[in-house]
Amino acid sequence: MEIGIGKALEYSGLGIAIVFALIIVLMIVVKIMTTIIRRAITTRENTAASHAAAGSTGANPAAAGSAAADAGADQRALAPGSVGDVKLYDVPDRDAAMIMAIVAHQLNAPLNELRFLSIREVKEDEV
Repeated sequence: MEIGIGKALEYSGLGIAIVFALIIVLMIVVKIMTTIIRRAITTRENTAASHAAAGSTGANPAAAGSAAADAGADQRALAPGSVGDVKLYDVPDRDAAMIMAIVAHQLNAPLNELRFLSIREVKEDEV
């Protein structure tokens, strides 16, 4: 069975049209999913912000009291821009500060965007 040039062009055009139609459908699906995910994230952030605001204004004093008791009396307020505490194991504060500064410099990232959980010295016999 031989196919003429006209039929071959017709089949090729049909194949290209199907591929483009599927790409357009896929693009629409991605746009819809992006919109849904952005709305979900925004809703979650708004809900978390409203819960935090309700907790800070004292809307639920029992929950606020138990949270303060759980945090402990020795809990210090974090500095502005800080992302939390770092636990130091046998490392002086000065050395830990130098390590954190070196890591931030090597990553080209601001120090307040990095989170260090703990710093400990690795002894020669541990290697």
